[in-house]
Amino acid sequence: MVEFDAQAGQGASGDAELSREQLAADEVDLAAGLQGLSAMVDAGRGVETVLGEVAEFAAQAIPGVDGTGVTLIQPVGATMGIQAWSVTAPFVREIDIIQYEALQEGPCISCMQTRRAVVSGSLGADMRWPRFAAQAARLGVASVLSLPLLIGDQVVGSINAYAHGPDVFGEHSVRLGSAFARPAAVSVYNTQLLVRARERAQQLQRALDSRGAIDQAMGIIRGRLGCSAEEAFDRLRQISMSDNSELYVVAQRLVDEAVRRAAARNRPS
Repeated sequence: MVEFDAQAGQGASGDAELSREQLAADEVDLAAGLQGLSAMVDAGRGVETVLGEVAEFAAQAIPGVDGTGVTLIQPVGATMGIQAWSVTAPFVREIDIIQYEALQEGPCISCMQTRRAVVSGSLGADMRWPRFAAQAARLGVASVLSLPLLIGDQVVGSINAYAHGPDVFGEHSVRLGSAFARPAAVSVYNTQLLVRARERAQQLQRALDSRGAIDQAMGIIRGRLGCSAEEAFDRLRQISMSDNSELYVVAQRLVDEAVRRAAARNRPS
């Protein structure tokens, strides 16, 4: 039996009535969603793009959904800050804005805090999140399944499946959703690591480029004024302050101008 946090008084939500054919079809959809995950190969895509693809695959893998969302968190001290999220339907974005930005309350936040799947079949009457529940019901959302994305004991985000009808998600949905969430967590986490690595590499390259341009500019100033390296750097900094420009920008401009002059002098007449 799959464990999850259910709404008080909620049963298996019709799982017992599922036919053998329906169960088999759901397994096929899960397999297709998992295959889509396995085919994802990094090609310089951003986190939001990957989250969007995972959300689409989740909608395929979890039966009964009308819209899904995938959320990535950035731990901030003892709290969890939402770094990014992507959705498959406009109403999901509305409900997630209420959850993350307006109230900081809802099934997604609960599932990430408890590291357990959370299910509700009648959001308007679910007193676990009284403020959120009322607003979600006004948007016509009755059922939700929230699944934590876990790497070991670390929560990196969540998958949220929503449906307009009541009692859509039960143990069957939790089982399929959990089977999808495990590899989805790896895909999302690895993408986050790759993006961070690319950003660090770009920052390092910018720093190297900046240092090279500054050194060249100092050499040009020393050649023109016959001054020391310290005096050349002070002169470069004065120009930067006077122009209200970054030191690297001033240095690169000076180097580019020196190159243009040299090319003009060496151009055949």
